[in-house]
Amino acid sequence: MHTKEEEHGLLDRIESPSDLQAFTPTELVDLSREIREFLISSVSKTGGHLGPNLGVVELTIALHRVFESPKDTFVFDTGHQSYVHKMLTGRKDFTRLREAGGLSGYPSREESIHDVLESSHASSSIAWADGISVEKRRQGEDSWTIAIIGDGALTGGMAWEGLNRLAASKDRRVLIIVNDNGRSYAPTIGGLALHLDALRTSEGYERALSWGKRQLLSLGEPGRAAFDALHAVKTGLKDALVPQVMFEDLGLKYLGPVDGHDIVALENELMLAKTQHSPVILHAITQKGRGYTPAEEDIADRFHAVGPIHPETGLPVAPARFGWTSVFAEEIVKIARENSKVVGITAAMMEPVGLAPMKKEFPERVVDVGIAEQEALASAAGMAYEGAHPVVALYATFLNRAFDQLLMDVALHQAGVTIVLDRAGVTGVDGASHNGMWDIAMCQIIPGLELYAPRDEASLRHSLRLAIAAEDRPTVVRYPKGSLPEAMSALRAVGGVDVLSEPDPGAVDVLLVATGALAPSGLKAARILEEQGIRVRVVDPIRVLPLKEGLLECAKDADLVVTIEDGLVDGGFGWALRDKCVGTRVLTLGIAKTFLEHGDRSDILAALGLDPESIAQRVRESLGDVRAG
Repeated sequence: MHTKEEEHGLLDRIESPSDLQAFTPTELVDLSREIREFLISSVSKTGGHLGPNLGVVELTIALHRVFESPKDTFVFDTGHQSYVHKMLTGRKDFTRLREAGGLSGYPSREESIHDVLESSHASSSIAWADGISVEKRRQGEDSWTIAIIGDGALTGGMAWEGLNRLAASKDRRVLIIVNDNGRSYAPTIGGLALHLDALRTSEGYERALSWGKRQLLSLGEPGRAAFDALHAVKTGLKDALVPQVMFEDLGLKYLGPVDGHDIVALENELMLAKTQHSPVILHAITQKGRGYTPAEEDIADRFHAVGPIHPETGLPVAPARFGWTSVFAEEIVKIARENSKVVGITAAMMEPVGLAPMKKEFPERVVDVGIAEQEALASAAGMAYEGAHPVVALYATFLNRAFDQLLMDVALHQAGVTIVLDRAGVTGVDGASHNGMWDIAMCQIIPGLELYAPRDEASLRHSLRLAIAAEDRPTVVRYPKGSLPEAMSALRAVGGVDVLSEPDPGAVDVLLVATGALAPSGLKAARILEEQGIRVRVVDPIRVLPLKEGLLECAKDADLVVTIEDGLVDGGFGWALRDKCVGTRVLTLGIAKTFLEHGDRSDILAALGLDPESIAQRVRESLGDVRAG
């Protein structure tokens, strides 16, 4: 249960969606206010996705009043808009949101039978709804499948593949809710966004007819014919006021636009949708961050995601230290000033990945393709063909979606494209779908690709410049989420490999190859081992793919070679080095091949045996086995 200080009278009456049926229209308005108060109070303590959820309060209430979850299947796209859904399905303890043992920040099957799609990646809900509804029809099930898609997810190609399938299906009960707040993280871009803008500006006719529609519906069946006639008039006005509706051209029934903060209007449209026997699209206009002034006034992303904040002002409780993303943002602008061939590409995340400063200074040289990572990589290959050097900035986890384009469009054509992967490795609180742990193992199999894993600010700046200097091959630069570590200067270099620490004189028992974000842990583990009389040389290749020959030089006088990486250990950097170190025992440490639960990054690393103490223990045990054998 939720804590005493967070009790709200109307919200306390809800333990399941069916409880909403007893609420009056006036109570529903008050309930919406209580939910927003709850969200602001709770998320300001824990951090999380605040803006998207403030925008879907009335929409989520209306959906749960008109449809019957879990019999009717709710599929949330961009699952960060599911907090209100959690509250209405009995999950009101937000005290440990996104912490281990607390609620996930996304839908979770482990939490509730009301949750279906766990991925927080965008644009897949319509395909899921397609698949679910196909099987329902085959089994003779007549319940509805509802895909709630928004925050710019319709800019993703998967969404249109799903729409294409559904447009040819006339006998399935599928409702697609387009939660149109005009934004993804930042304002939504592209031709679709312009089309939705045109529909959005026609709200005047909707308001003009809203009162009459409600009055007719209140008459019950006698008012249905009049309502249908009024709806026909509305459609005629719509055709006169806005461009032809593309969804109806596809063969999909289109309803709206409707005010996404008017529960009665929403319920009227949802009830109308339920009279259909083929797929329907309902276009709901919502306001991201609604009801919270700091979010409404935040032009950048309407408080899309926040850390702990002061609820009165929206200001961070503890301002973030200068972080990895900030270094990239600063350095890419410097490089762009020096090299006119450099262009930036982002997939609907200009601010989070650090391309906003470059966009401000060079507006014609930064492209936002929407939530479409495949488009980003393939178009980058085209830009490279014409002589540009594209820098594609993504969250590491989202590179998964564009693997084929990286392999077949970029690498096959030896395109000079640099991919910058923010939030690589264990990210923690956002859970399994956001951990950027797959990239090294994926990139390992791509011919000619170079991958850099900088350990600190200086090496990040240097790595970025080396990557962009490559003209005939793909390059990748990866770094974690969060603040920067202290600088780690090299004592010397061996074949391009930085030696960070070693005993005096140079003879060693263990070569510890500490890469990227785990370099500080490697140095700490080495100090622990040295106190126990084990001589350790710590090195960092920075460029982890392809392997540098200097690693073999550094390893030749060691009894044991140990690699640590903030990525999947199976098929990762360590495995590649192990294959090269013939005759030397190699211990590879990294992330296990599993989907990690959400929680604090440091706790997850400790559980994986990647904290300094665990690394030291594993090294000591393996060294003992080597000497015993």
